[in-house]
Amino acid sequence: MEYKETSIKGVYVIEPRVFNDARGYFVETWKQAEFNEHVGQVDFIQDNESKSSYGVLRGLHYQKGEFSQAKLVRVIKGRVLDVAVDIRRSSPTFGQHAMVELTEDNKRQFFIPRGFAHGFLVLSQEAIFAYKVDNVYAPQAEAGIRWNDPALGIEWPIDPKDVLTSDKDLRQPLLSEAECFD
Repeated sequence: MEYKETSIKGVYVIEPRVFNDARGYFVETWKQAEFNEHVGQVDFIQDNESKSSYGVLRGLHYQKGEFSQAKLVRVIKGRVLDVAVDIRRSSPTFGQHAMVELTEDNKRQFFIPRGFAHGFLVLSQEAIFAYKVDNVYAPQAEAGIRWNDPALGIEWPIDPKDVLTSDKDLRQPLLSEAECFD
């Protein structure tokens, strides 16, 4: 696997080697020792999966305090635009974002460390999205930032009227009003 750090320190796009032949393909999606060598020690404790249709935008989500989570995400089926927003107030990249297109064909993975809000937009008819997390889900610690906050400058590639999101995500605060990390 090739580990490419984005313009935001600690956020990585991981390009696996895919072995294709007449039978299909084989790819290694996770190697603890290799990950530790390139990114650092992260103890993932749970795998999650979601299925969404075109235009679904999930995010921008994070968990606060002791329940913050690092994530390693990938697409099993379909195509998504994945975004990580730095919400560490002490960071020189506070409020900036990194994004990557994840597809079933490119098999890229995106590592988002603790201290970031995370979201994705489905660009295919359907997407199956998988992610590892290093902490449990804690509803009392969940938080978010509005996906279309102009201060973030995220250029979502579909018309906002075609975005499907939850009522909760529509009510998320702007970055300037959000509870961020120190």
